[in-house]
Amino acid sequence: MLKKYFFSVLITFIFLCAALSAHPGKVVKKFPAPHSFSTGMTFDGKNLWVADYKADKLFKLDISSGEILSQIPSPGFWPMGLAWDGKYLWNVDSKQKKIFKVDSKTGAILYTIDTPSDNPDGLVWDGATLWVGDYKKKKIMKIDLSDGTAVQTIDAPASYPQGLAFDGKYLWCADRMKDEIYMIDPNSGEVIIILKSPGPYPRGLAWDGKYIWNVDYQNDEIYQLVRRDDDLYYLEDTRKAKITFTHEVKIYGKGSLKNLNAYIAVPENMPQQKILSKTFSPQDYSIKKDRWNQPIAVFNYKNIQSEAVIQSIMEVEAEISSIRYYIFPDRCGTIADIPKDIRRLYTADGSKYMTADPYIQDLAKKIVGDEKNPYRMARKIFDYLRNTLEYKLEGGWNVAPVVLKRGSGSCSEYTLSFIALARAAGLPARYVGSIVVRGDDASFDDVFHRWAEVYLPNYGWIPIDPSGGDKKLSRDRAMNIGNLSNRFLITTQGGGDSKYLGWYYNYNQEYETDAQVEVNIETFGEWQPLNK
Repeated sequence: MLKKYFFSVLITFIFLCAALSAHPGKVVKKFPAPHSFSTGMTFDGKNLWVADYKADKLFKLDISSGEILSQIPSPGFWPMGLAWDGKYLWNVDSKQKKIFKVDSKTGAILYTIDTPSDNPDGLVWDGATLWVGDYKKKKIMKIDLSDGTAVQTIDAPASYPQGLAFDGKYLWCADRMKDEIYMIDPNSGEVIIILKSPGPYPRGLAWDGKYIWNVDYQNDEIYQLVRRDDDLYYLEDTRKAKITFTHEVKIYGKGSLKNLNAYIAVPENMPQQKILSKTFSPQDYSIKKDRWNQPIAVFNYKNIQSEAVIQSIMEVEAEISSIRYYIFPDRCGTIADIPKDIRRLYTADGSKYMTADPYIQDLAKKIVGDEKNPYRMARKIFDYLRNTLEYKLEGGWNVAPVVLKRGSGSCSEYTLSFIALARAAGLPARYVGSIVVRGDDASFDDVFHRWAEVYLPNYGWIPIDPSGGDKKLSRDRAMNIGNLSNRFLITTQGGGDSKYLGWYYNYNQEYETDAQVEVNIETFGEWQPLNK
């Protein structure tokens, strides 16, 4: 009896651990596909259906075991996407370029329409009509059931769309080249969430009311995937590195540098960033914090003679991971759900933002409109900037109204303009600054990078990089919202003008000199892999 009790407790513990480690896209279970060339997939309310164009059959499968319950001949010769309308199957045939309405019990063809394109693949029912994908045109089309013409067309999220599913609100699409599965807003075509596919060749997708199902052609397996749980993000590709940041001052001329304060922003632990150690040289320094609670190492030097070289150095050992947030818009609440102290501090005006400027106020209202959802507000501002600004290094960091009227800017100018519009709309926003891996694991960075963050209820601070949003594919645009690679050591979290950093990030300095003294300042970060 005691053994049975402990065994029961152990099984319960294992089950709970598995549940706690779940995340969107995680495989719940898998079983073999019914044949060797699976294409489309759908769910009929009780069972899965899988099309196979080598077998020329549509297989009905038990959702628990994968057992083949029945099979019917495919209506055409090259069956691809499958859909279920609540009563009947629909199957698109890529050779005949037809969509067939099929009796799932007898296999009888009840209705036939032409496809709206020459290379149909994925197919899904949205509760009222069908959507079909075209892998060559890279389009997804909502069709008129009377004749098969497209009544709405959106761009595919990436390079090779195949399987489609619909969860009652969002389209889902599998891409075989990126090996990813996307949650898509069917109105705009924009990708909201990106999942890694469980196998190397994702094809058909299905939605059973709780889980996403995917059949993989290469592995010949069917996967049940978590669509949504309590996990807010996922970490992967952890990099261990030693990052050395050097602030170097060289003095030339007849006199001396009378006083120098060198400021270096100090990185802290974040969800994707674990600081293992920090050391500073010289050791005579102090740590201060500005109004944004940013820690800063302060080095002070006095009466430094000409031809001297001063180096202030920070060495950091860190574990840095890629992070992927799973942002479901309906989980983001409203601005009223954001803590008042966050709203007060991070909607304040600043000399670079000029949020009180009538131009910024009017533009923010025009962009955001009546939208109240914080995620969708941020997305509208992101889309506006990517559609209207062009990335150019004009020199200096101009104020937001100038940048927006000019129509171009650097990464910092994109960021400051985004923050200005977000704050004018009442959405808390700030910026972060980083030292960047430039290519190889051992690399050198003297350019650095800055992007914005917005505060979303139930998520906290989320990265959003408007300067990276000017991409052709909606998948690539989405990678700049709630996603960061492991290439960044974030040093700075700033809301605006800082007592120590000013409007800079990573570093700043203040100094006094005699007449006819020239001061040359260089800053750079060095990355080395850390083998520990």
